[in-house]
Amino acid sequence: MSLDVKNAIQSGKTVLGIELGSTRIKAVLIGEDNVSIASGSHDWENSHVDKIWTYSEEEIWKGLQDSYQKMANDVKQQYGVTLQTVGAIGFSGMMHGYMAFNKEEKLLVPFRTWRNNITEQASKELTGLFNYQIPQRWSIAHLYQAILNGEEHIGDIDFQTTLAGYVHWKLTGQKVLGVGEASGVFPIDLNTKKFNKTMIGQFNELIESKNLPWKLEDILPNVLVAGDNAGVLTDEGVKLLDVSGELKVGIPLCPPEGDAGTGMVATNSVAKRTGNVSAGTSAFAMVVLEKDLTKVHPELDLVTTPSGNLVAMAHSNNCTSDLNAWVGLFEEFSKTMGIKVDTDKLYENLFKQALEGDPDGGGLLSYGYLSGEHMTHFEEGRPLFVRSSESNFNLANFMRVHLFTAFGAMKIGMDILINEEKVKLDEILGHGGIFKTEGVAQGFLAAALNTPVSVMETAGEGGAWGIALLGSYLINKKENETLEDYLNENVFVNQEVKTMSPDPKDVEGFEQFMKRYTNGLAIERAAVDNLK
Repeated sequence: MSLDVKNAIQSGKTVLGIELGSTRIKAVLIGEDNVSIASGSHDWENSHVDKIWTYSEEEIWKGLQDSYQKMANDVKQQYGVTLQTVGAIGFSGMMHGYMAFNKEEKLLVPFRTWRNNITEQASKELTGLFNYQIPQRWSIAHLYQAILNGEEHIGDIDFQTTLAGYVHWKLTGQKVLGVGEASGVFPIDLNTKKFNKTMIGQFNELIESKNLPWKLEDILPNVLVAGDNAGVLTDEGVKLLDVSGELKVGIPLCPPEGDAGTGMVATNSVAKRTGNVSAGTSAFAMVVLEKDLTKVHPELDLVTTPSGNLVAMAHSNNCTSDLNAWVGLFEEFSKTMGIKVDTDKLYENLFKQALEGDPDGGGLLSYGYLSGEHMTHFEEGRPLFVRSSESNFNLANFMRVHLFTAFGAMKIGMDILINEEKVKLDEILGHGGIFKTEGVAQGFLAAALNTPVSVMETAGEGGAWGIALLGSYLINKKENETLEDYLNENVFVNQEVKTMSPDPKDVEGFEQFMKRYTNGLAIERAAVDNLK
């Protein structure tokens, strides 16, 4: 046990980051060297209630408290001390979605997550109004759709925010968002790093006839950039986070961020000409742009880094959920055969098997659409596996195709960025559990994008570590030190990076698979329309 780490914990020189992801809430405590020294996590799943993907408020707080307590117990077990204070705290969560509250701070309708493809009319109308891509999952699309639907709660809205913004607000009393998270709520003015005032005016004019008792600027959070102080932990906040009551009040918090922003930070891809792919329940590629895109593309969203630099995002709602379900089936089969298998080993072996497959996956086809997929215009999902009688159906091709399809919808957006917009990329950094098995998903992603893909040794750390780094930046940055410089000089200076260049055979194979993927979308449409 390091005495330095113990002293850092006792003297509050650590930083806590907590991210509320789609399937897991993770708490990570980092030391003075920005390396993780303790962690705790809580597994959870969204519910599909009245055709809405949601998590209840009770689940949010239960999961947050559980992940914090497990992290604090990890500290006690490893270092023999009780965690009572930290230097800073940061919260991150799934971006977008809809959480609307009245004056009494009561949630007006159940939390509508990013996963809901229920705002098509609003998305189209707002994109046309602003001449700026407004995806279905953005918070403003959810708000406007609720207005179009004539939902009763609209007149009672006093505050609208995201999941991370909600948690931060309850713990600090501050109604704020980090600019990266805010950029998925409403378009950002890149000069002011605030919500775009011109577009706010256009929106207010659009809804004027509804005679609502609020203007848009009245109900949105304040926007902050990385390094800004976003309030401190209150008495009420301590009670909500630490049920043991050991944690002290007054700890500073960094601006709450979205999982896209923390993914950029965790992979050191916040500088121009860098990009990262976060692959989990959803898959999204983030590319920091040197200049604006030439036109609006429905497949590409424009968001920002936590510092407010322009980013193009190719986002697909589905990535690993169906793949995980198939691995679960293999695990179940092993148990029925009386074979006890380690889950991590099972993933590793199955992933490595994919390397033995035909370059194009042997003519097999899969869509892992557990939920709707906006990239290919599906309002609902139907996971499908399809093959012809001539296809080469074996385990290697089966696994290969499920790994290919995890990146399939996202590739459609990235092809527009690289081929049409001629965006230059030096490299892409991959992070998420899918990259855990060395050289498999990383190589397939390099083939999909025809670009070198790097994975860092911290690739599995994810967004909780990313938001902890933003907390570290808040309290440790030098005067006028940019986030890019802070990360380069204090976090990633000795980071081990493994890079894979695209294999021409795999590039060609992936392109063949994508032709099949595009042609087969009619099958997915038939399943959505006819399989209820």
